[in-house]
Amino acid sequence: MKPYFAFQWHITDTCDQRCKHCYIFAEDNCKKLTEMPFEKMERIIVDILKMCEKLDRTPYLYITGGDPILHKDFWKLAEKLKENNIRWAILGNPFHLNDEVCRKLHDYGCVKYQLSLDGMRKIHDSFRKPGSFDTTIEKINCIKKSGMYCAIMSTVSSANIADFPQLIDLCAEKEVDVFAFGRYCPTSGQKSEEYHIPANEYRKFLDMCYNKFHEHKKNGCKTTFQFKDHLWILYLYEKGLFKIPENHNPDMIYDGCHCGIGHMTILPTGDVYACRRMESRIGNTFETSLYDLFMGAKLDAYRQWNKFEKCSKCELRGYCRGCPAVTFGYTGNMYAPDPQCWKEYNNLTGEKL
Repeated sequence: MKPYFAFQWHITDTCDQRCKHCYIFAEDNCKKLTEMPFEKMERIIVDILKMCEKLDRTPYLYITGGDPILHKDFWKLAEKLKENNIRWAILGNPFHLNDEVCRKLHDYGCVKYQLSLDGMRKIHDSFRKPGSFDTTIEKINCIKKSGMYCAIMSTVSSANIADFPQLIDLCAEKEVDVFAFGRYCPTSGQKSEEYHIPANEYRKFLDMCYNKFHEHKKNGCKTTFQFKDHLWILYLYEKGLFKIPENHNPDMIYDGCHCGIGHMTILPTGDVYACRRMESRIGNTFETSLYDLFMGAKLDAYRQWNKFEKCSKCELRGYCRGCPAVTFGYTGNMYAPDPQCWKEYNNLTGEKL
């Protein structure tokens, strides 16, 4: 199969939560809730297919919002995606799910439903709203019964890091199909120190997670523990579990952040971002085709890997590069050193990073 190109498509701003770390409602961005009309969604599907045909890629859509199910034409969109044989998933809330809705989603071709858990009950509900934790746990089985994969995504910060041992155990117990986490990404309306994890503490956190994952796998757990954060590459490299291939080209990018490589975000207005977790608007899909935006100069700024102040000097440049969005949230400069990267030297040259 052709390699995937991922689109995170926000079809509506409508949501019945206001999570503390949500980037959509941060910075006074959502003064007016926007919903993309169905006829414009049809245009975007055509544009996505054209772009992927030109790039020889397979489209994979993450439909989200807000809560995408709250869009008045959500099911018309689902039908259109099925007609075009497009693989898609949902990043959404648990509140509007039941057995019938989940079966219907599966019938329309939705392969995965991703829920969020940001700690155990007290911590999670403090980020979201009372009852959110219990409702999320309840809907895991509802999703799995339908035939969809159930993914649990977490955002780790100093506010919830202590809950992660229990959270990993819970996800293994509930046999979620995928568990992953990303790091808290500050917005300009939040102080980066508020939820900051120092670099060496983050390395210890990854070590705890890895040992937990290994323990559950040894006991027959079927959950896929996904190494989503790119700093996992550094951790595995130091443990000897990731090796740089002998024939690798140091000028090539093989993995790490997909910004400018295999991912774009589309907002309800048609605005296109390199990454939704930072200010990275590159244009509007109703003014410029997605293909031209992808090949254009604005997105090319996210492919200037030699500008990364620390990563460009690292032997893992082609595989890691940390998270530019987190770095941007802390510093306003995505090329600055990742605040949670603990690496100090290039192990191959001895050069200070």
